[in-house]
Amino acid sequence: MSTRSGACQCGKCKITASAEPLTVSMCHCQDCQRRTGSSYSVHGYFPRACVTVDGSPSSFSRSGDSGAFVTFHFCPDCGSTIYWEAEASPERIGIPAGLFADPDFPMPTVAIFVPQKHKWVTIPEGVPQNPGHSVAFAAAAAAAVARRGG
Repeated sequence: MSTRSGACQCGKCKITASAEPLTVSMCHCQDCQRRTGSSYSVHGYFPRACVTVDGSPSSFSRSGDSGAFVTFHFCPDCGSTIYWEAEASPERIGIPAGLFADPDFPMPTVAIFVPQKHKWVTIPEGVPQNPGHSVAFAAAAAAAVARRGG
């Protein structure tokens, strides 16, 4: 088992994941583009039970394209995204790869929302490409929305 530790730019919020990521996603959706200020987001999804957070991040929730909510937690001082929780996948926590500042972080295992990708971005050879979320995530999101009656 490996342990990865990361921190925001100012160091007030820290996160530790005591497991390898379940998935490493390269997301090209416009929401991730806006959140990161970049052309895409690379992030790992870790088992919730293996993640600890030190600090007091602020949060922002929004409805995703599926209708399910996602809550982002970020440093209230420097604004760095620390992690997020998706209503459709409560057993996992998403953590931006850059937060770990580790050049050995695993490469993406999937690229999602590829139709929204900037034309000049290259997806690594062999990485599966999806037009949106995976079929399993989309089904879980639909179930989460139905449970809350939304």
